Amino acid sequence: MDETAFRQARQAAVEHPCPFEKALLSGYGTCALAQRRNIAEREAVACRDGAARDACAALLGLLRRNAAFALHLPHAEERLTHAQEMKVQCGSLAGLQRILVGAEEVGDIHTLVQTACRSPGGLEGLPYSAIIQSVAAFQPRRRTRHS
Repeated sequence: MDETAFRQARQAAVEHPCPFEKALLSGYGTCALAQRRNIAEREAVACRDGAARDACAALLGLLRRNAAFALHLPHAEERLTHAQEMKVQCGSLAGLQRILVGAEEVGDIHTLVQTACRSPGGLEGLPYSAIIQSVAAFQPRRRTRHS
């Protein structure tokens, strides 16, 4: 399946794509609203609730904007590489979990985003400087070599 056909099939199969799809597919956290879909030989993650998806997308947009300096991006609107996107998604979720819940392991992402929305100042009032430290420190899991 070529990329154009895949994108069309994905658009038809996934009404509300999950903003934190890369983190979920990599095993960094879970989500009660996530619904995995197989499209050809690939996997996609859909959100069962459009309003929850919008809250996640708003948070991820703020995280990307605040992480631009840590990712050495001259413009916050630049398209991120896969590695940069993983740093933003996984690192910021870990930072949010530690700051808002006091735990190291990322649990349910929907619950975490709802907690962030209810925090004083809402999503705009989150301590982004502390969260972005987790983004900068994030190291992806290393692949194991099979001999």
